[in-house]
Order: sequence, then structure tokens, then C-alpha cells
Amino acid sequence: MAKREERTNREQNDGISKKLIALNRVTKVVKGGRTMRFSALVVVGDEKGSVGLGMGKAAEVPDAIEKATQSAKRAMKPIALKDTTIPHEIIGKFGRGQVRLLPAEPGTGVIAGGPVRAVLEVTGIKDIRTKSLGSNNPINCAKATIEGLMGLRDAKQVAALRGISPEEL
Repeated sequence: MAKREERTNREQNDGISKKLIALNRVTKVVKGGRTMRFSALVVVGDEKGSVGLGMGKAAEVPDAIEKATQSAKRAMKPIALKDTTIPHEIIGKFGRGQVRLLPAEPGTGVIAGGPVRAVLEVTGIKDIRTKSLGSNNPINCAKATIEGLMGLRDAKQVAALRGISPEEL
């Protein structure tokens, strides 16, 4: 029990917040019967522009969540932000799931539902409008959101690609 408490304290001290998006019970049918396992989808972020998504599977729920958290921490990547919102509109796609991300004025808040909201909150985005299109599967929605966030470019990145200074844009 002390180890679990120690782990949660250490995670809180790292400045990384985590959210459980989905927890599924999966069954494998084998010769001796059915084996139950749990699959967890977790998103982690530092609320300053870095986000990671991970999946884990284990026989017990806490173990699955821990595996997913470790996987998400390894997958953390920075994204481009513009103050409290995103620099431009983008559509993230994964499988049949699509998520449209739209920048919003300060004070709008996070207008999103389910897995999309969880990803955006741990990223540190405060003002954004979203629309989920296609699949409403939590895994596809979360991965489509991450793909959209990874596709964002700020003015400095665009200027560097074009070979001009950011003021010329």
C-alpha cells in the first residue's frame, strides 16, 4: 500500500497530470475457458503544451492503468500553442474517427466532449472549439485529437519552412 501512495505522490510532484479515458474488459477464449483482462487508455500531459497517449493491458485494473500511464509518458511530445488556444484550424484523423479543432477567443473554455476534452485539458489548452466526426470510439477520438495537435504549426515554424523571418508572414 505504501508503494502505491509513494507512486501517486511522485507523479504529482513531476507536474504531470493523467486522465483515464477508457477502461475495457477484454476476453480471450482458450481451451480451458475464458481469460479476462483489462485494457486501459490513458492520456498524460504537463498542462504546458506536451501530451502523450498510451494503452496498457493486464489482468488487474490498476496494473493496466499503470502500464498505460508509463506508455503515455514515453510517448509525450510537445505541441504548438498560441497563448491559451491553438494557432490555426486543423482536422485530426485516425481510422474512421475525425476531430475538427478550431481556435477560440479567450474566455470561451474547452468546448469538447469525452476523450477529446480529456486530451485537451491535460495539454493545457483553455480555449478551443471542437467537433467530433465519424467514429465515436474513445480510442479513435483520442488518437485523432493527438494527430490533429501534432499537425499544428506556429508562425516561427512556418517561417522557418519558407525560409523567411516570422515578421514577413
